[in-house]
Amino acid sequence: MPDSYTAVVTGGSAGIGAEICRQMLDAGYSVISMARRAPDFSHPKLQSVNVDLLDARATTQACAEVAAKHEITHVIHNAGVIWPHLLADVTLDELQGLTQIHLGSAISLVQACLPSMQAQKFGRIVMMSSRGALGLQTRTAYSATKAGMIGMARTWALELAPQGITVNVVAPGPIQTDMFYEVIPAGSERERNIAKGIPVQRLGRADDVARAVMFFSNPANGFITGQTLYVCGGASIGSITI
Repeated sequence: MPDSYTAVVTGGSAGIGAEICRQMLDAGYSVISMARRAPDFSHPKLQSVNVDLLDARATTQACAEVAAKHEITHVIHNAGVIWPHLLADVTLDELQGLTQIHLGSAISLVQACLPSMQAQKFGRIVMMSSRGALGLQTRTAYSATKAGMIGMARTWALELAPQGITVNVVAPGPIQTDMFYEVIPAGSERERNIAKGIPVQRLGRADDVARAVMFFSNPANGFITGQTLYVCGGASIGSITI
């Protein structure tokens, strides 16, 4: 097991990703955020790579550069977008875009970092799916690609387990982030109704999700792989309307 740990966090500039960066830094990790902009906070062990993960070529290049400069032990693929539409309005361009950011960029990043993990015989990969992977109105492309992350992670878990590399998934429900409020107006009746429909009677927070990521990231948790943890206040065992 390595003496120190270096994590790449996609979408680390805001919301859940920024909170993951903070908690990892607090735990002593070196952290590299990969996002369109840098986080709005600094730390001696925090670095930032600005890249648009919707751009496949730029993403592949950025991943290669990160892997060449750092011995990566943790990959946290948190970046994502929603682009909600009813079925009649979904476009194939949107599907391709979400496929790239949710699946393609994950493949590029893990492929780049895999040699380092294999050399160390240690690695932690955590994918950020969604409760929406189970189905949700207006989420055709989003739910399809978020569900794809779960299948992909389970496949990687089987392939990489003998090499000391675990692969797990965190699947949040409605979380109070800027991305959520781009779809649901803050302080609206709709927001209150969503909270009422969740068994624990509240919306989630970024720190709720980050703690789950930290659990899967823990070097001591090497006997847990191929699993999906829903951080959703019970919404995955009921139904919600957004």
